[in-house]
Amino acid sequence: MACFSPTHTSMKIARAIAEGTRIARREEIDLTTDPAGMPIAVRNAICIVAAPVYGGLVAPVAVRRIARLRAENSIAIPVVVYGNRDYEDALVQLRDLLHAQGFTPLCGAAFVGEHSYSRPGMPIAEGRPDAADLQKAAAFGAQAYGSLLRQLDLQNPPATDARDFALTYDSPLENLVTAPAMKGNVPYKTLGPSTPQAPVVNDNCYGCGECVDWCPTGAITIADGRSATRADLCTKCCACVKFCPVGGRTFDTPYTAMLHQNFSARREPECFV
Repeated sequence: MACFSPTHTSMKIARAIAEGTRIARREEIDLTTDPAGMPIAVRNAICIVAAPVYGGLVAPVAVRRIARLRAENSIAIPVVVYGNRDYEDALVQLRDLLHAQGFTPLCGAAFVGEHSYSRPGMPIAEGRPDAADLQKAAAFGAQAYGSLLRQLDLQNPPATDARDFALTYDSPLENLVTAPAMKGNVPYKTLGPSTPQAPVVNDNCYGCGECVDWCPTGAITIADGRSATRADLCTKCCACVKFCPVGGRTFDTPYTAMLHQNFSARREPECFV
């Protein structure tokens, strides 16, 4: 599995899906804080790829990181995680990106995770993915793997190593596996320019550097015992806010109140098998 997951919601979902496949041997590629540009080879694998949704599309930084994957004879299960508003075109965008990187798409899903802007007093999908979400993710993993086995007509599937599943096939996987229709539009929606903005530091900050480790773009530095953030590099993922051990960072935006007021009703995962 491969993930871009600053606040761990996408990672939690991807791991639950992987558990649901019951494939014993699994490997993780965490693209969250890895800015390197080197290609990553994925061969003879079933790869769950999970990423967050920003404004109805896959987070731009996630797109750049996922584009490093280079697939050979491999299946992709695209998964997007959104903050309870809508995932719009993100799932088909991720599916198409993975296909362009050489994967054969199988099934896809959209799950809900706590919104980056959620905060005490104005929660937005607080605590999600919760136990029910993870249970549905595991069930989706089982369904997706079952779909693959049926399409490949495998009576005795590999139990321990996903990388062995397609080695006996002479025909390319894309000739053997068909993905279902997934929700979303092509061409995808377009987003206008985003105003640079970043969390601010309060008096609780003592420069421990925890936020530096969590930032996916290297936007945070420590100087004179305080953290500072370059707004032009900040993705507004708010990992630094959520994981600060002393509550030393805050991110104030009017969108928090709007999202809390209009998008608090629980939305359920949508799976396409």
